[in-house]
Amino acid sequence: MDVYDALRTRGSTRAFVDRPVPRDALSRMLDAARWSPSGNNTQPWRVHVVAGATRQSLCEEVRAAAVNGSHDYPYPYYPAVWRDPFLARRRDCGWGLYAHIGIARGDRSASAAHALRNFDFFGAPVGLFFFVHDDLRHGGWLDNGMFMQSLALAARQEGLHTCLQAAWAPFHEIVRRHLGAGPEGTLACGMAIGYADPDAAINGFRPSREPVDAFASFHGI
Repeated sequence: MDVYDALRTRGSTRAFVDRPVPRDALSRMLDAARWSPSGNNTQPWRVHVVAGATRQSLCEEVRAAAVNGSHDYPYPYYPAVWRDPFLARRRDCGWGLYAHIGIARGDRSASAAHALRNFDFFGAPVGLFFFVHDDLRHGGWLDNGMFMQSLALAARQEGLHTCLQAAWAPFHEIVRRHLGAGPEGTLACGMAIGYADPDAAINGFRPSREPVDAFASFHGI
């Protein structure tokens, strides 16, 4: 796939078909993503891939925890105070998605049910979890983000779609226990990966993007 097509067709897919993802495809994607840049070639990424019974038991426990209790992010993902234009974009995305799938404003029951679908990877058969070692600072997080983007683009080459899911981070203790992950890393993000359901209305939602002139300044060119 052309890299521009991969960039434009990568999106947050929230409905997948029940079709296994081949192990060799996952290996090819990870093999490509490992060439992502990192400061001083530190290669800070640590990835856990889950499927089958491990995926199922993990999803069941996290869904129950999401319904029955409150959990906190292990790092400050969102700003303490929301300001425009970021607040406006967040609202446009959230309300736009709900409107697209028929959830009315104020329907907390429907919105909560939709949020819980995160913890089934939106039906994707494979999930990935990305950890960042606690010794690393902002640079390591930047590097990990580039690795995740590389993996999402590689998935498009394989005919697969993804959804990056920071929603898993508040349940890091449960995730860590199921994966046998060591205590020295912070769960940064999860990722659903699989074959998109072409008939699911939710997959037709694409939030808008700002034009280049709105965010880029050219100097001396």
